[in-house]
Amino acid sequence: MIIDFHTHTFPDAMAVKTVELLKSKSGTIPFSDGTVKGLSGKAEKAGVGLSIVLPVITNPASTSKINRFAALQNQSAKETGVFSFGGMHPEVADVKSAIKEVCELGLKGIKIHPAYQQTPLNDIKYKRIIGYAEEAGLIVVSHAGLDIGVAGSWSSPRMAAELIDDVNPERLVLAHMGGWEQWQGVKKFLCGKKVYFDTAFCAVDFAYQSDFPAEKQKPVLNKEDFTEIIKLHGAERILFGTDSPWGDEQMQVDFINGLNLSPAEKSAIFCENAKTLLGNG
Repeated sequence: MIIDFHTHTFPDAMAVKTVELLKSKSGTIPFSDGTVKGLSGKAEKAGVGLSIVLPVITNPASTSKINRFAALQNQSAKETGVFSFGGMHPEVADVKSAIKEVCELGLKGIKIHPAYQQTPLNDIKYKRIIGYAEEAGLIVVSHAGLDIGVAGSWSSPRMAAELIDDVNPERLVLAHMGGWEQWQGVKKFLCGKKVYFDTAFCAVDFAYQSDFPAEKQKPVLNKEDFTEIIKLHGAERILFGTDSPWGDEQMQVDFINGLNLSPAEKSAIFCENAKTLLGNG
């Protein structure tokens, strides 16, 4: 079974509007409609048996509402193959209580997004969140590197390295191979550290809108650079992720299968690492 550790969905009533907004920010074209049904259908065709949804909370007052919705969505996880984590905002009023609610709701992890939450990853607020999450046995997935739709560097490899050294988390996942568009920094500051990377949004060229300026289009990792990071960091610390609806499941699966990796390394990336992490979470 393939486990996709990095996907996004939105409530059906909001999906069209939300996807259109994100399209306008990034200049990219989604591969599905942003609904659970859309994700489930695409995943099944690509042989993905479980997709992890990562909610991004931009308003601290919405934290509990979004996490309760995630738990409600998970009641159908066996039928859809879609399981949602919760989210956390650095400005939430009572972090300990919010973490406790995540656990009581049966959510296995939380997503943080320094760029969308306008807070540096090495800020004490995130260190506290990750520390409390560790104590509770929760996985934390953080956006890492630059963001295609938000200006500024909010989660650089250097920031991530400081956080890891200070907090020493066991279940931290840095999205986008440790730092989108900052992969030289990933090699320098993060490869070999006790942290997971996911493969989302950096393995296969994404689709741009036809009128999006060519000079603003961003390169992704080629097979050689992608494989180099895996070898430097260790396949046992890499998680398959697509960033659906912004990545196509089948294209991402084919990319990983086309790398010069052993069957054991591919199996670790596609599912075994995620199984271990989820089992501990």
